[in-house]
Amino acid sequence: MSFRGLRTSKFRHVFGTAIRKDAHYEGIRVTRNSWDSTFCAVNPKFLAVVTEAAGGGCFLVLPVEKTGRVPNNPPMVAGHRAAVLDIQWSPWDDNIIASCSEDMTVKVWVIPEKGLEESLTEAEATLEWHQRRVGFIAWHPSAHNILMSAGSDNMVVIWNVGTAEPLSVIECHNDILWSCGWNYDGSRIVTTCKDKTLRVIDPRTGEVISEKKKAHDGAKPQRAVYMKDGRIFTTGFSRMSERQYALWDDNNLSEPITLEEIDTSNGVLFPFYDPDNNLVYLGGKGDSNIRYYEVTDQSPYVHYIDRFDTSDPQRGLGFMPKRGVNALQNEIARFYKLHPNKVEPISFTVPRKSELFQEDLYPDTASQTPALSADDWIEGKVADPILMSIRDELKSVLPQKPRLAGLKKPNALNRPKLLAAKPSTTNSVRDSAPPKPAPAPEPTPAPAPAPVPKVERSPPAHERERSPPREHRGAGDRQTSVAATAQKLQQNAFERQEIQAREEHLYARQRLYEDERARQQLYEEERIARARENTKRRSRYDTPDLYQPRQAQQQQIPPDFDFQELLEEVKGLRALVRQHERRIMNLEDALGIGD
Repeated sequence: MSFRGLRTSKFRHVFGTAIRKDAHYEGIRVTRNSWDSTFCAVNPKFLAVVTEAAGGGCFLVLPVEKTGRVPNNPPMVAGHRAAVLDIQWSPWDDNIIASCSEDMTVKVWVIPEKGLEESLTEAEATLEWHQRRVGFIAWHPSAHNILMSAGSDNMVVIWNVGTAEPLSVIECHNDILWSCGWNYDGSRIVTTCKDKTLRVIDPRTGEVISEKKKAHDGAKPQRAVYMKDGRIFTTGFSRMSERQYALWDDNNLSEPITLEEIDTSNGVLFPFYDPDNNLVYLGGKGDSNIRYYEVTDQSPYVHYIDRFDTSDPQRGLGFMPKRGVNALQNEIARFYKLHPNKVEPISFTVPRKSELFQEDLYPDTASQTPALSADDWIEGKVADPILMSIRDELKSVLPQKPRLAGLKKPNALNRPKLLAAKPSTTNSVRDSAPPKPAPAPEPTPAPAPAPVPKVERSPPAHERERSPPREHRGAGDRQTSVAATAQKLQQNAFERQEIQAREEHLYARQRLYEDERARQQLYEEERIARARENTKRRSRYDTPDLYQPRQAQQQQIPPDFDFQELLEEVKGLRALVRQHERRIMNLEDALGIGD
């Protein structure tokens, strides 16, 4: 019997953490629409939430850094004539957002750089084609200004947003669509429909490449997302209303690669896919948890990691792109959870001891530069998204990795050489002979008389040897001196660079420490304020007026009070009590349970 051991993965210890209350967005009336949508979209600059409105559809746009309570009657995007069902930010411009509504239109808006200062009612582009409400929209992952919309008229329309013209209309569905999405390079789309069929379609021609009827047997909505390697991840329900997930090959939908049951619940599961780390997050509408899985090429292919639980159910979720996560804290994902009257950020991190940038957690991610123009995509060209390095974006604030090779520095281990020991005549212990015994001491002879010192005189001047003349310093010595000076200056410059880098790193850590202390101080002030409020509330019930004797309270009885009527009422209550006591005694005697 062989021991397989645990599966090795760098995402085995991913932890979800709810951000503190001072980072919430409070005072937002989140929509109560029953449509199966996330109702939230977020990018590194703005947060958009579909809100409750009367007489039309609108959504709120806030700068991400503007946390706290939203003022009463804030400016909104209010150009739809009916409820807004879905919103999506453009991957190429953080100020452009698209929305679809029950008024059968898709609108594209341009948000000012500093956010909304007044309500926005005029859209930059209005896309009209659908004959019923439009439920879902999705931007092309690599082509500029290409947008897909799906409506309740069973049609999928591919738009050129720049010219507000439809490029293709797909009419192969027999019922209402439940979801639609692009693959990694935008050459295919995947849809789920109320007829329980999973379809893979060519978006330019509308041709169905492959399909699977009854991908999930349940009658409730199904969702599907394309993965980076071409596989499809779906969520749905079984015939017994058990929630499921499945993994499919888009070229062969006859059988799923894997199919697993999760639990029994009514909420539709929304899959959120991270193509950089191949992670899938599942959050259900009405659930109070978020599950996350890692998808690999090894069986069982979809590996459960953990789940993040809260006490309150969620009305929707927003998923931050990888460009907006905090790499300083090893954050790999961030969600924005919708409550009835607020939005709560949730952070998922991978704890590491090192403070350096973690290359394995942050591979290159999709950038804001489109790989194709709309005309290129119409002509049939295909290209993967252009990637960017997160390390390059955060180069100014990330601590620098120590250099392996740089300017030449003097060797700190140089020491004056010791006198060499006398080499041994033997090659090994085996060849060495035993030590010879010391010779016996001989008798010391008598000391001889000291000799007379001989005085040596210096030779005459004509016999003395002349000392060689002193050599003159030439060009070779000057070059050696210049090279030594240059090396010393270069060494000093390297040391100054190291000191500057160390100071910048310490400054960044000090700034993070001060921000954390400020948050702790604010939290402590709120706690003290709540304690004072509770003390005041309890003091209202501790007044001595409530414990005064009854005689003192009798002075407040009005003089025209009718005591006789009160006595008659008391007598009637006593008679009623005695009557009930007699009935109880009779029942006890009849049942034999009396004393």
